[in-house]
Amino acid sequence: MQKLILLVALLIVQFAFSQETKKEKPEELETVVIESETKAITNKNGNLKVDVANSIYSSQPNTIELLSKLPKIQISPDKESISIIGKGRPLLYIDNQKVSLNDLNTLDVADIKTIEIINNPSAKYEADGRAVILITRKFSKKEGYKVSVSENAIFKKYFNNYAGINSSFKTGKFEFKANFSYNQIKVWEKNGNNFVIPDYDIKSNYLVTAVTDRPQFLYGGGIFYKITEDDYFSANLSARSQKDNFDIVTKTHNEDGTDVNDINTLNRNGESRNFISGFLNYNHKIKSINTVLFSGFQYSNYNQQIASVISNDYNETGSVLSQFRDQDFGVNVFSGRIDLEKKFKNEMKLEVGALYLEANARTDFKVENFNPPTSTNSNYTYKEQNLAAYSQFSGTYNKLNYSAGLRAENTIVKGKYDSESTLSIDKNYINLFPKAQLELVIDSSNIISVNYAKSIMRPNFSSTSQVSVYINPYFVWSNNINLDPTISNELSLTYQHKELSLRLIRYKSTNPVYSGASYDDSQNLLTFNTTNFDKQSDMAIELTVPFKYKFWSTTNVLNIGQTKIEDKSAVVNTSKPSVYFYSNHIFKLKKELEFSVTGWGYTTQKLGIFERSGLFTFDAAVSKTFFKQLSCSIGWNDIFRKIKYKETFIINTISSRGIYYSDSRSIAFSVKYTFGKIKSVFIEKSVDENSGRIK
Repeated sequence: MQKLILLVALLIVQFAFSQETKKEKPEELETVVIESETKAITNKNGNLKVDVANSIYSSQPNTIELLSKLPKIQISPDKESISIIGKGRPLLYIDNQKVSLNDLNTLDVADIKTIEIINNPSAKYEADGRAVILITRKFSKKEGYKVSVSENAIFKKYFNNYAGINSSFKTGKFEFKANFSYNQIKVWEKNGNNFVIPDYDIKSNYLVTAVTDRPQFLYGGGIFYKITEDDYFSANLSARSQKDNFDIVTKTHNEDGTDVNDINTLNRNGESRNFISGFLNYNHKIKSINTVLFSGFQYSNYNQQIASVISNDYNETGSVLSQFRDQDFGVNVFSGRIDLEKKFKNEMKLEVGALYLEANARTDFKVENFNPPTSTNSNYTYKEQNLAAYSQFSGTYNKLNYSAGLRAENTIVKGKYDSESTLSIDKNYINLFPKAQLELVIDSSNIISVNYAKSIMRPNFSSTSQVSVYINPYFVWSNNINLDPTISNELSLTYQHKELSLRLIRYKSTNPVYSGASYDDSQNLLTFNTTNFDKQSDMAIELTVPFKYKFWSTTNVLNIGQTKIEDKSAVVNTSKPSVYFYSNHIFKLKKELEFSVTGWGYTTQKLGIFERSGLFTFDAAVSKTFFKQLSCSIGWNDIFRKIKYKETFIINTISSRGIYYSDSRSIAFSVKYTFGKIKSVFIEKSVDENSGRIK
């Protein structure tokens, strides 16, 4: 089947090339002129901008899959988190509005104009992130309607189907939007680990497999009213609802001194997740002083319920019911903000703003053990308040562009178990986050810039829960309610010649967050959870080379970096440089036919505490548009099936050698039909600067 699909794709490309040689000369010249006007990816000061609307990227089945094809962006196997090479978790924006991953799941690729990866965000962006992914949608003032219907069939180990409908209707000053998607997803996951705990003479290894059936509904809608040319009001609602049914099957070999056991564990799970987010925005221009005022409110709610029935079979003596778990987690987030932007005649601009946020979370954790009969009932509440204010000033003096900003944040965090009279977490702290940039324009082809930024990365709200995953009688995955935020200081120097850029980056972090291990001898239980380490230091040099020749465009990124993570609880080994590389090639042929190949990967990473294996993956895709309304594409991901992660470390005298398999090899067929004529004028701005922390 896969060979047949690849053969068909190659025949399509070959046919297109043959047609190109048969065309008359005037038509060839016309095509060259049109294609020279656009580039799939452009580079400015180390920031990459992707033209989605006019490239093969527009054929991707959804926004998350689209992001996974872009330089430096890494999507986790479960599609629940995004990171950028050398930057960590980015901030997500749509049309200058802060959004979460849930909002990206409801965004139709057909509505996206460009995606920009900003490496040095200014102080107007919140301090919770060292990079920004900015998505810009298409804009038009034309009245009318547009409806887009899509169907995406993806073949992995199991069949996955994504079907959706997106609609827009504009009349006069009003625009209405609505979307609905139904996804039938089946997720395969597999990982294993070998543990050695010399202090307790323990050796343990396991291999776990899980298959999840996930029917998922995504829906949303909104209204936009343009009061005047500069004033508007908007309201938006988006939601996701899904139910996960999955069995976690684990095979374990455990040696505790002279006690040796082989255990087969079956963990039957039923889970539901519901997310809803809504906001109101008002934008007004005060013409007398040439100032734009924005104000808004936002509310988000996330609920997760998990019920687990666990059985163990020791040494093939028969499966015995071992434990029942009932875990409920919910979080509500409310925020309000106000922003002022003042422009001066001499191209200087002043921006000031303030934000208030309040988050309330609660976890109900119940466990019933059957042999011996015991029970645990724990209820935990978490409350966080954040008050922030910022000021950003920018301008130009001769050939020097400059900007400087300062953000101040006061954070109050309280956590308490219902069974205890005192607070388990009680924090009240103020942080200042300065940012500055100087850009020297030598001439039209050469620019040198220097950037400094201090930033913070707060834990996701879900990490405040007590939710844990039972793997076997000796091992659990768990959250950590005591996580502190990570503070980073970064300095970078960039030289750009035309579209080629060379960047030098240096940053240091305190309290970086990674997965660690601890052992409780009283319970004979090993726990994996995220934890704060002492410090992290990074150095990197990054070269970005976009290039275009006739119908062929390519983007290449090479990052050579060295990271060292240190902590007193871990064995810190030698840190060595590693290489990340990305190479994308797009062939824009005649008759709206496009072909692309992408390869990326990185070498072995020796990060002080952690050592991670290298990996490489190669993707290909063919896209064809018919009559400007019907688009079809075939994509083949991870062709050589090379994505497999390995990680080793020694923390708290626990030696770990883990392996994580990814179900990334897939063949995808996508069909999208659009009728009606309209392009969105929807303008929104998020109030909740912490929405990305809701998982």
